Amino acid sequence: LNQDLHVDDGDENTERGNWANKKEYILSMIGYAVGLGNIWRFPYLAYKNGGGAFLIPYFTMLVLTGIPLFFLESALGQFCSQGPINLWRAVPILQGVGVAMVMVTLIVSIYYNVIIAYSLYYMFASMQFPLPWSSCSSNSSCSDTPTVYCNVSGVLMANWTQENITCPSSSIMPVSVQTPSEQYWDRVALQRSSGLDETGPVVWHLALCLLLSSIIVAAALIRGIKSSGKVVYFTATFPYVVIVILLIRGVTLEGARDGIEFYIGSQSNLTKLTEAEVWKDAATQTFYSLSVGWGGVMTLASYNNFHNNVFKDSFVVSLTNAGTSVFAGFAIFSILGHMAHIYKMPVGEVVKEGFGLAFIAYPDALSKLPISPLWSILFFFMLLTVGLDSQFAGIEVITTCLLDAFPKLFKSKHALLTLTTSSILYLLGLPCVTRAGIYWVTLIDQFVASWVLLFLALLEVAGVAYIYGGNRFIKDIEMMLGKKTFAFWLWWRACWFFISPCIIVILVWSVITFVPPTYGEVPYPPWGLALGWLMIAFILLWIPAVAVYKLIKAKGNPWKRLKSLCSPSDKWHPYLDVHRGERYSEERCRHRKSHNNNSDCVSNHLFFIIM
Repeated sequence: LNQDLHVDDGDENTERGNWANKKEYILSMIGYAVGLGNIWRFPYLAYKNGGGAFLIPYFTMLVLTGIPLFFLESALGQFCSQGPINLWRAVPILQGVGVAMVMVTLIVSIYYNVIIAYSLYYMFASMQFPLPWSSCSSNSSCSDTPTVYCNVSGVLMANWTQENITCPSSSIMPVSVQTPSEQYWDRVALQRSSGLDETGPVVWHLALCLLLSSIIVAAALIRGIKSSGKVVYFTATFPYVVIVILLIRGVTLEGARDGIEFYIGSQSNLTKLTEAEVWKDAATQTFYSLSVGWGGVMTLASYNNFHNNVFKDSFVVSLTNAGTSVFAGFAIFSILGHMAHIYKMPVGEVVKEGFGLAFIAYPDALSKLPISPLWSILFFFMLLTVGLDSQFAGIEVITTCLLDAFPKLFKSKHALLTLTTSSILYLLGLPCVTRAGIYWVTLIDQFVASWVLLFLALLEVAGVAYIYGGNRFIKDIEMMLGKKTFAFWLWWRACWFFISPCIIVILVWSVITFVPPTYGEVPYPPWGLALGWLMIAFILLWIPAVAVYKLIKAKGNPWKRLKSLCSPSDKWHPYLDVHRGERYSEERCRHRKSHNNNSDCVSNHLFFIIM
C-alpha cells in the first residue's frame, strides 16, 4: 500500500521513477515542444515577418542555438536526474537561473490554461449548425461581407467596391465594422471590455471551460509521468492527423494557391530580414517552440535511463517540431487563401492579430466550408490536444522541483501535489477569464514569453560552457553515451562557447526596439505596462537574490566564496551510485576535497577554458 504510484518495479531509478519506455519520452517531448505556438504563433510570425523569408532566420536560429541548447538541456537533465533547480548544483552561483525558469513556467502555465479553455469553449460551440459565428447577430456594427465603411463628413458611407478596400481620400478614416467571427470572439466568447482598466465580472462559460481544462490536466498527471506517458500516445499524435485532414481539404479549395504563395512562395518579403525584430522573433520562436529556457526539457529528460541516447533524441524532437511548424502553416494558409478568395481581398488583409488567427480568421474560413461544424470541431480539438501536452510538461516542472526539493515530504503525496498545483493555477487563471481577460493573457504573453527566455538561455549556456567547463560537460555526456571523436565535439564546442552565446546581440536588439504591447488597437494603461515589467523583474530578480544568499552563506574570504560557488557542489553527480564511476566516486571526492585539489567532483574551474 505504501508503494509510490509514480515508480514501477522495472524502473532503473527506484526513487524518482523512469519513463515506461522510450516512445513515451519521445512523444512527451514532441508533445511539449509542439504546442499552440506551432499552430497559432508560427504561421502568424511567418505572415508578419515576410512570409517564406521568415524561414531563413527561423532555421538559422534552430541550427545555431535551438538544437545545441536543446541537446545541452536534455543532457544536463538526464545526467543528474534532477529538475531545473537542483540541476544547478553544477554551478551553485547560478541556481537562481533554475528558479527563474520555474517562475516563467508557472506564469506561462496560467495563461496557457486559459487558451486551452478558449479551445474547449469553441469546440463545444462548434457542435451546432450553422456555426454561431457564420452570420451576424442583431448588431449594426457587424457585416457579413467585409465591406469597409468610410466616415465622410460624419456620415457612414458603404465602400465603393470590394476590390477597392480603401477610402477615397487619405484624410477620410475607414470605420471598423466587425465580421461575424470577430463579433462572436469579442462579444460572445470573451465578452471583452474596453480595456485593462475595466475588469468586469468573470465570464462564467470560460471559467467552466478553465475548470474542465484544469481537471483534464490534473487527471492526466495524477501519477506523474506514468499516467501522462500514456495520455501522450493520443495527444501528441492526433494533431498530425487533423493537420493532414485540414491540408488535404485546404489545397482542394479555390484560392488555396494564393494563400500558400503568401505563406512561402512569391509573396515573400526578403527586405524584412534587415529588421532586428524579425531575427528576435525567430530566436524567440525557436525557444518558445522548442521550450528551451523553460525547464521542461530538463525535467522530462531527468526521468530517462542514464545511458539513453539523448543526442539522437534531441535531433528527432527538434526537427519534428520545426517540420510541424512549417507543415501546419500550409494547412492554415491554404484555407485562409480560400477565405480571401471568397471575400475578394488580398490574403494579407485576412488576418491582423496573433490570437485572431486561431479564434477569428480560421473559424471564419472554416464556416465557409460544407459540413463546417465537422472541420471546426476537428480544428479546436487539435488546438486542445496540442495545448494539453505542453501544459502537462509545465505542471510536471513545478511538481518535479517540489519533489526534488522535499522528497520525504512529497514522495508519497504525488497525487495531492498535482491536484494542489492544478487548483492554484486555476485560481490564478480566473482574472484571465474576466471581461478584461484577453488583455491579461496578451500582457503575459508579450512580456514573459519573449526576451526573458533569451536571457535565461544565455545565462544557461554561458554557465555550463564557461563556469562549469565545456570540456567537463563533454566528459559527463561521454559517461552516458560513450566516447566520441574530437571532430564530433568540435561543432558543439563552437556552438556552446561562441555561436549560441551570440544570441546576446539579438537580446540587446530586442530591448532597444521594444514596442509596448497592445491588443488590436487598444493600448495598455501605464500601470498595465508597469505590471508587465514587474513580472519580468519578479522572474529575473531570483538570479542575483539566490547568488547573494549563497555568497553570504558560504565560508571563507570573498574570493574563496566566489570560487567555491563557481565549482560544482558535493551533491552534483549522477543520481545512482552505479553510474558515478571513478570521476564521481565518493572516496575520490573526499580525498581530493581534503587535499584541496582540483577534481571533477569539486573544481576550481572558473576560467574560460576551452581546449
